[in-house]
Parts: sequence; structure tokens; C-alpha cells
Amino acid sequence: MLSVENLDLYYGDAQALAGVSLEVAAGEMVAIVGANGAGKSSLIRSIAGIERPRAGRIVFDGQVISGLESHRVCNLGIGQVAEGRQVFPTLTVEENLQMGALLPRARASARSALDEVYAMFPRLRERRTQAAGTLSGGEQQMLAIGRCLMGRPRLVMFDEPSLGLAPAIVKEVLHTIRTLNAGGMTILLVEQNVALSLKLSRRAYVLENGRIVMSGRGDELLHDDRVRQAYLGM
Repeated sequence: MLSVENLDLYYGDAQALAGVSLEVAAGEMVAIVGANGAGKSSLIRSIAGIERPRAGRIVFDGQVISGLESHRVCNLGIGQVAEGRQVFPTLTVEENLQMGALLPRARASARSALDEVYAMFPRLRERRTQAAGTLSGGEQQMLAIGRCLMGRPRLVMFDEPSLGLAPAIVKEVLHTIRTLNAGGMTILLVEQNVALSLKLSRRAYVLENGRIVMSGRGDELLHDDRVRQAYLGM
């Protein structure tokens, strides 16, 4: 479904990504793991059309999307749950969700999508008239996921979904991601908790200093000595 081929990204003269290549098949959950500053968010932003790569290409469902504006990438079916949640704080919960359905691909099914999101996150239904900025961190993450799902994506990219959340809420969020994948949603996961990422994901790529240095099945990388020493403190 998604193919990244020899991607180079620069911020000015500083290279953030160097020759990055990866693939995500339909229905897979694939993790990108690495230390802070490794280039994980830069990769997500490049796929989403927020950053413009200098070289390489990104292909989604057979169509080259590198260079497309981000709203066109979204309308093709790539959703993003950004780091830090980024809800609209002065809008209500329901208004935030409705923003997610403004894509042309999603407008016709906005009502049914809203019902599905409320079924998945009953707390959002309870707080539908509440300003999003007054929600807890966990509730805001639910809202960010729900808003993304309102756009009817075929692939969802999660950028650090557990960041800043209490452990109990982290389990709930990751359970939601697992449930979405079990239902057929294709997922690209960037998550600071390397152990959890590798346990959840079918396959994973290790990103260091803007380069893919390892890849393989999640369970195999979880028991790889280099990964354990570098990211798990073992």
C-alpha cells in the first residue's frame, strides 16, 4: 500500500533523512523506532506532504504522492494522528470531530463516521459539547484519533501516541490502535516505547541519524542484542 524509496530530506543544509526506504502492506502494522532526533517525525511529515523531500519518492496505492500538498495526500486516504494531539482547544469535541470530515472523501459518510467514533470512544459522546482544551490528555488523544478516523483513512500514521500520558491511558490508547489494526486498518506507528512498538507491530524499521539501519519482524527485533542494548537498556 505504501512504499518509500530512497528518500532524502533536508532542513536547510542539515540532512534529516538519507536514503530511507520502507514498505507497508495493506492491513499491516509497521513500527518505526529510534532515538529522539533520529528522523522519525520527519519521515511521517514527509509521507503526509508537510515536508518536501529533496530526492526519492513516496508511492501510495500505486500513485506517486511525494510533492503533493498535504490536503491532497489526506484525501487519498492517509490519515495522521500528530505528536502532541493538536486538537482545536476552543472548539467543542463534536466540532473537532466534524473538522475531520471536511475532506471530500469523507463528507458523504460524516454522520455514520461520527456514530462509529462515539461507539469507539463513549467518553467523547459524553463530552461532545465540551471545549476540547478542557479535556484530559488521554481524552484529547482519543479526540485526535477520532478526528483522524472521521476522514475515512485507509492508512493511519501515529506519531508518538503515548507521549505525556499516564500508563493506564497509554494501555487504552495502544489497545485502540491494536483494535483498529485487527479490523483491517493499515497502521504506521512511531512510538517512543520501543518494547511496546515491537510487541504490537508485525514488522519494524530501526531509524538512526536519518538512516534505516535494521528491519525485520517485530518479535525478532525485540530479541536482537543490538536493539535491546541501544533502546531497551538490556
